[in-house]
Amino acid sequence: MVVSELHSLVLSHFLFTGAVLFIFGLVGFLCRRNLIMMFLCTEMMFQGVVITLVGFSRFHGNLTGQTFVIFVLTVAAAEAALALGLVVLLFRRKRTLDPEAWGELQG
Repeated sequence: MVVSELHSLVLSHFLFTGAVLFIFGLVGFLCRRNLIMMFLCTEMMFQGVVITLVGFSRFHGNLTGQTFVIFVLTVAAAEAALALGLVVLLFRRKRTLDPEAWGELQG
């Protein structure tokens, strides 16, 4: 992508792309019954928010939004590690990835 094409991107492109990613993630999260797919859809929602933050940061001409994106991605990475660890624990105990099995792990 050449520099002149990059400058033709306006805020609406970022907002539309972020909204589409967020909506796809939300619909996938609500429709899936597999923990790994629900986790991936949650990550897709995070990425939609990140694209929106980058768009606003670029639109206003400051780096505040992009700095916040670094923190969001850090939290998403920590959440990914924790969630995948819990999914592995659930699968080892119940041999299923159904979210209904979480209720039986209360102890």
